[in-house]
Amino acid sequence: MSIAETRKDAEGRMKKSIESLKMELARLRTGRANASLLDAVTVEYYGSPVPLSQVATVSVSDARALLVTPWEKNLIPKIDKAIRDAGLGLNPVAGSDNVRVPLPPLSEERRKEMVKVVRQEGEGARVAIRNIRRDALNQIKGLLKDKLISEDEERRAEEDFQKLTDRYIDEVEAVIEAKESDLMEV
Repeated sequence: MSIAETRKDAEGRMKKSIESLKMELARLRTGRANASLLDAVTVEYYGSPVPLSQVATVSVSDARALLVTPWEKNLIPKIDKAIRDAGLGLNPVAGSDNVRVPLPPLSEERRKEMVKVVRQEGEGARVAIRNIRRDALNQIKGLLKDKLISEDEERRAEEDFQKLTDRYIDEVEAVIEAKESDLMEV
């Protein structure tokens, strides 16, 4: 594997770390309704657990409520139970042809707890990015050991990987700051 291939692999993995962080943060509840809040909910459908998005449409009815419309009406009680059991602190209201999920306003204490969770997720993403850099540098050292590259090329590659790592860690910081400001917004 060459330096260019190693860099391309590391950059791809770093991008995936950022995407994973964004997906995790999208699940955290802010003051506004967001359909991705229910992404982790699974519903019992003909004996097997199925993601909610595969048995119903989830839409935002207003700023403080979600509307879940199942494709089969007999799923309404199962969807209601699945949302209650998901551990999201939500109390859905089952109607005749849909399930309405009102979102209670977040207290100041709960907002601060959520900010702590956001920071933990961010630290996890930073650690993942640093681990990717470490793996890439180990591959470069292996190339040097096998005498496939010179020491100068190794030094340039190390500097390049450090710049790449710094860029992605800055991106993690931006994502975290945006989510924190979103959470603290009343």
